[in-house]
Amino acid sequence: MTKRNGLTRRNILKSGFAALAAAGTIANAYGEQPLQDSESKSQANRSSSNPGPRNPPLQEQNADSFLPPATDHGDEPAFKYSFSLSHNRTYQGGWARQVTVRDFPISKDLAGVNMRLTAGGIRELHWHVPAEWAYMIYGAARITAVDSQGRSFVEDVGPGDLWYFPSGVPHSIQGLAPDGAEFLLVFDDGGFSEFDTFQISDWMAHTPRDVLAKNFGLSQHALDPIPERELYIFQAPLPGSLKSDQAAASGQEGEIPSPYFFQLQAQEPVKRTKGGEVRIADSGNFKASTTVAAAVVSVKPGGLRELHWHPNADEWQYYIKGKARMTVFAASGRARTMDFAPGDVGYVLRSTGHYIENTGDSDLVFIETFKSGYYQDISLSQWIAHTPPELIAKHLHIDKETLAAIPREKAVVVPL
Repeated sequence: MTKRNGLTRRNILKSGFAALAAAGTIANAYGEQPLQDSESKSQANRSSSNPGPRNPPLQEQNADSFLPPATDHGDEPAFKYSFSLSHNRTYQGGWARQVTVRDFPISKDLAGVNMRLTAGGIRELHWHVPAEWAYMIYGAARITAVDSQGRSFVEDVGPGDLWYFPSGVPHSIQGLAPDGAEFLLVFDDGGFSEFDTFQISDWMAHTPRDVLAKNFGLSQHALDPIPERELYIFQAPLPGSLKSDQAAASGQEGEIPSPYFFQLQAQEPVKRTKGGEVRIADSGNFKASTTVAAAVVSVKPGGLRELHWHPNADEWQYYIKGKARMTVFAASGRARTMDFAPGDVGYVLRSTGHYIENTGDSDLVFIETFKSGYYQDISLSQWIAHTPPELIAKHLHIDKETLAAIPREKAVVVPL
């Protein structure tokens, strides 16, 4: 936990609550109104405790839901869901779980899938209507695709690499040695289901054998081994070398001119400060990714992804490392704070103000994704700094010296 003035945030919540409440600075459990001096002595202990049935580990992970900051207010809906709550489909060869609008009602524009493949494990040849954006979390994988002009694509990807398959483009993923791969998939439709895609084995199993034989110019007997149902994920031997697979897949049409993968970690951060760094991938540098823009953000302990909003799209977040809390300001006096850990998903509606604070003692790393071809945000500090100071002073009642100290350029990540 991050230390503040010699105390951890958890200790402040547990042991410092009564003192803060006596000063009238702690809100009730709903964050609606600070306790008044006359009420604080009698109510502080009662409002900071939970004598009834509870789930201690879950409450510990969500401290800002039980004891929110005094600035929280209103009935803003939950903007957090965890892959740890998702049903996992397991196979010989790997597993997959998803977070869609069915699990997470606020997430209407984007859906996510977390998938693991063993060494040799294959996510079978398939396609789907939404486009697929991916971030490699662990290991190595081989991806393949073919576009509408018959041009081939075969590539190996590793940690930090991205790929993007446009709508309708057939593709596959296979885990490589020594330990396969784990990755995040993001789809540009919140209603998408990973378990309802167009798969080659499923299609062929539900097409008459005589039609298949006529289509391929083969005997029906030659097609008898075709599976009777979809494979989805299955174990297979490791593939040959990348060059041999690329050569075997290539034809007269050649290879896809705009590669479907992008080595994000090979790019210099677009912003680096003492508080952390940000790498951005959108159609400006990852040409193929026309419907999903993304940023990978790293925040040092105590640092802050500054107060900002995104005017062009909703934000779908995935937390990779560390601990965080995020407050979302939804206008009309509504604000809510929630806590995040690795494997959690966050969602912020378009143009809704928010920040993300590192509340742990190690680096926080998370992904921001958007249903858009380009990345865009607006910084609160930059907005204030580039507005006539007299006008700002009339709104906020702060002096010119304070205004002059606000950074004039977008910080993105603010240090402790």
